[in-house]
Amino acid sequence: MNDLKDIISRNLVSLRTGARLTQLQLAEMLNYSDKAVSKWERGEAIPDIRVLMRIAEIYGVTLDDIVRDGSVTPQVLPKKKINGKRVFITAMSSVLVWFIATGLFTMFYFIPATAKYAYLVFVVAPLPTSIVLTVFSAKWGNRITNAVSTSMILWSCVLIFHIFVLTFSEFTQIYFLYLVAAVFELLIILWFTYRWYSANKGKKSKNNNSDGEN
Repeated sequence: MNDLKDIISRNLVSLRTGARLTQLQLAEMLNYSDKAVSKWERGEAIPDIRVLMRIAEIYGVTLDDIVRDGSVTPQVLPKKKINGKRVFITAMSSVLVWFIATGLFTMFYFIPATAKYAYLVFVVAPLPTSIVLTVFSAKWGNRITNAVSTSMILWSCVLIFHIFVLTFSEFTQIYFLYLVAAVFELLIILWFTYRWYSANKGKKSKNNNSDGEN
């Protein structure tokens, strides 16, 4: 029985990593928790026959492929479903930022001392919006969404700095700021590219070690 658990757990890991799915993504496809998927992959439990059949269907393999000893790879790449609830929460959180910004704009607009600069609230709003998106991306997103949201923070800061300097000072030679920001953008791209490369290299190394053991 323990041997069967080990075989199934190895094959489940191999199939999931080969399909480039996270435990959470697979769990959502199966309507199970990611903790259950983790237990299966650690060999602490075996999915029931209906779940195993569903897993085989997702990866385009047979039930026999999952329960027999030997290397197994997915024959199809499953479509990753977009979680509507998470998209809704992220969207509503972003809208909330702009709702608050609109309230602040209205308040400042009707105060004579600040009416002239009330529009700056909307200049600042993209920064907290970007931060909100980055937080949710770190929790639910992937490397692409993380890179995009991080870039949004960078360029939001550039926009704020640019407009505030032009508004409150006579200094106009600020376009060099975009050159500096472009360098930071390049660093962001290189960083996330490096992380992607390291993750893929780690997966290949792990798969090669598993093949060697088999």
